[in-house]
Amino acid sequence: MIYASLEECVLDLEKHGQLIRVQEEVDPHLEMAAIQLKVYAAGGPAILFENVKGSKYRAVCNLFGTLERSKFIFRDTIEKTQEVIALRNDPMQALRKPHRYVGTAVAATRALPVKKQGLPAEFEEITISDMPAIKSWKDDGGAFITLPQVYSEDVDKPGPMNANLGMYRVQLDGNDYIQNKEVGMHYQIHRGIGIHQTKANKLGEPLKVSVFVGGPPSHTLSAVMPLPEGMSELTFAGLLAGRNFRYSYVDGYCISHDADFVITGELHPDDLKPEGPFGDHLGYYSLVHPFPVMRVHKVYAKKNAIYPFTVVGRPPQEDTSFGQLIHELTGSAVRQDIPGVKEVHAIDAAGVHPLLLAIGSERYTPFQTVDRPAELLTIAHRILGTGQLSLAKYLFIVATGAAEQQSLSAYHIEQFFTYLLARIDLRRDIHFHTNTTIDTLDYTGEGMNQGSKVVFAAVGEPIRTLCEAVPGSVEKLLAQTSFSKPRFVMPGVISIEGPVVTDALAGEQQMEQLSDLLAQANLADCPLIVVADNSPFISADLSNFLWATFTRSNPSHDIYGVNSSTKYKHWGCDTVIIDARRKPHHAPPLLADDQVEQNIQRFFAKGGSLASLSIIEE
Repeated sequence: MIYASLEECVLDLEKHGQLIRVQEEVDPHLEMAAIQLKVYAAGGPAILFENVKGSKYRAVCNLFGTLERSKFIFRDTIEKTQEVIALRNDPMQALRKPHRYVGTAVAATRALPVKKQGLPAEFEEITISDMPAIKSWKDDGGAFITLPQVYSEDVDKPGPMNANLGMYRVQLDGNDYIQNKEVGMHYQIHRGIGIHQTKANKLGEPLKVSVFVGGPPSHTLSAVMPLPEGMSELTFAGLLAGRNFRYSYVDGYCISHDADFVITGELHPDDLKPEGPFGDHLGYYSLVHPFPVMRVHKVYAKKNAIYPFTVVGRPPQEDTSFGQLIHELTGSAVRQDIPGVKEVHAIDAAGVHPLLLAIGSERYTPFQTVDRPAELLTIAHRILGTGQLSLAKYLFIVATGAAEQQSLSAYHIEQFFTYLLARIDLRRDIHFHTNTTIDTLDYTGEGMNQGSKVVFAAVGEPIRTLCEAVPGSVEKLLAQTSFSKPRFVMPGVISIEGPVVTDALAGEQQMEQLSDLLAQANLADCPLIVVADNSPFISADLSNFLWATFTRSNPSHDIYGVNSSTKYKHWGCDTVIIDARRKPHHAPPLLADDQVEQNIQRFFAKGGSLASLSIIEE
């Protein structure tokens, strides 16, 4: 199905039973987001809100709520898109199999943007306050656009082929923003738009920016795609849509003729204002920080526009499906980008960026027995220097033997950890990167963007049999301390509940004391211990372990060890202990509002538009 608009996608999903309309008035202040979260968690359909309080425009959510629905939306274009991406990575394929790729060349002609004249006839000029002001979490700083396509051009190479289309969140109101005249633009300086603004600033010019909202779903996905070098997001948008991206320039700003809403404006040098808080994809609030202000020029909307939105929070959420679809589309791209790597999995349950699992190769010693990581470390550094993978804090990487090559996968998480923990030499194969950068949204480090990374590498035959229960000696040793509730998490991993951290120094002293105490225990087969605020929570399921452990720790500061030592500046130990307790400097977690949860029950109750979903809580 080729969609010329978001409306066509909505009607197609409805026709196939994958969308429900909500006729009742719904409040964009927390209610719409709470409904999205509940429907997504139940694996439900897309939702079209037809009566949004305070706005004449409709809104749609959960379009990408399942991988199956996402693939259904792109069912007629996904295969050719995969082939074009593969050709970008390996163009020799076209020479080896010319007959196979004739259709790919035809599909690629639809990828080139097409320039039009003037403003589309169906557009009307509006204000920011006419748009649905959707606020997702109670402590958010205001309403945000959560599925924006932020368009900027390179001042040295103007035009759409060298433009950047990124999904940088946009705060519509709140804080110190002048209503309808300013919006907040949250992005990091190394992003495409940041490079464009730096160039404009050097010339003493403001950067012209357009924010597109809506349009064919491929345009939304394009804003988050990690594309091969040289492939324009707008080219990809046309390719996946099966229809060229159409645009024009009005007052010097790029206007998407396919978008439902367009905001135009300028970013001026050193023009910053507080942005946030915002409930983010790690499951915590990102806090208030100064970010660029976009001075609004004009705002446009189609006369019957639909406003798409999503809600991010502790994974899994709708952006999980985004990640799954991206993996489907890009396929083996990472293997071609990084020689020697077989698989890299950014763990969604841990907020994507904090934790990577990878499988590499060991080809440096073909005539010897491989007994220590060598090429793995080279691959690890390549991974940590590649695109968004560079935001990772924890990288666990293994090389498989011939017997395990087919059976081990980084997507089988417990199996992967078991394989690594049985083989890793904890005195040799832990490698820290201290005083480096981490994700802007991660507050476990020493300051904004400041933190550390660590690589755990393993190769060869097992050197230990992993524990299958909490050793009895641990229970006895903890009995007279402020630590308690040791629990089994998975083979080789146990959790312990620690006292609440109210002071950073005191927390460090507690961990040092615990490390000394556990030296008396028999932990030879328990290479990893996680100290948590709630040990039963950590051990309840794999998702809890991944989320709390790797979103609540900074490797250099929060990794301790039993019998730890440093030799020639290399740290090692007998058993690793990760302090995953919440610290005073951490951002607060996202919590549902009980009153809002009660309010939205009316939509799911008998007679409500969503009653057929049968997910009302008793």
